[in-house]
Amino acid sequence: MNKELSYQDLKTRLEELSQQYSELTYTYLGMSLLQKPIPLITLGDREAKKSVLYVATHHPLENVCTSVLVSFIQDYLRSYRDFRQLYSINLRYLYKMRKIYIIPMLNPDGVEYRLNGIDKLNPLYQRVVKYNGGSDDLSQWNANARGVDLNHNYNAGFEEYKKIERERCILPGCGKYSGEFAESEPEVSALCNFVRINEGELQGVISLHSQGEEIYYTSGSKCPKKSTHLAQIASRLTAYKLSTPQDTACYGGLTDWLIKEMDMPALTLECGLGKNPLPPNTQRDIYLRLKELLFTFPILF
Repeated sequence: MNKELSYQDLKTRLEELSQQYSELTYTYLGMSLLQKPIPLITLGDREAKKSVLYVATHHPLENVCTSVLVSFIQDYLRSYRDFRQLYSINLRYLYKMRKIYIIPMLNPDGVEYRLNGIDKLNPLYQRVVKYNGGSDDLSQWNANARGVDLNHNYNAGFEEYKKIERERCILPGCGKYSGEFAESEPEVSALCNFVRINEGELQGVISLHSQGEEIYYTSGSKCPKKSTHLAQIASRLTAYKLSTPQDTACYGGLTDWLIKEMDMPALTLECGLGKNPLPPNTQRDIYLRLKELLFTFPILF
């Protein structure tokens, strides 16, 4: 791909795939702050007893991960139709026995701000420009529509992180501000509710971010059963190193919440190397590094 996927690009591609493949279920997780439906894709038989979840683009500067998950969706569907095996996995078996839920772009508002700017008719225009240092150049915007870092808005060490915010004068804007309260943002609230509703079947989660080629799989001293084994497999398949979150990365993330509140195995993958936003032409190399893990992860449970 020679350009990033905008929200409209993503919707168009998913609509095309849903028309082409009856095996794909295209629905919505919920609504963003600016009332954009957040795409939710399901691959797999609705009667499957176990499922996994893949999430990308909490942060607009990490939108390359959306393209990675779209590539996975396309490969999965083509391989299923062609009766192919990938990494010794029969796609017909995988479809029958496991559901894969995919949220390719959790933060559509932030992505649209960064790629297309903010309309002066947007009711948040003045607030966003203020948060952005008085500029309407949002090319480095890394939050949601009202300046909240979605991956600090989960209820995992939230109050402790608020103290750090006050000490460091972290304010709404381009990143790291956690919001007024845990799950204050509709994007995070919708995802947490989805996990709670599907807790009985949901076995594990992969959250895609960039960059660093690292895997986080713990939250503080807590590490759910199987997490270490899953992380070791993920490291072997991707050649990403296993790491421990440091400083502000220890608080309020999706992986932290899943581990601490749900006792669910979760991996954060920091994809690719370089400076965010990674160039669109890196998405193919990132996907090829992750491809075996994305196909293998559902059958590790």
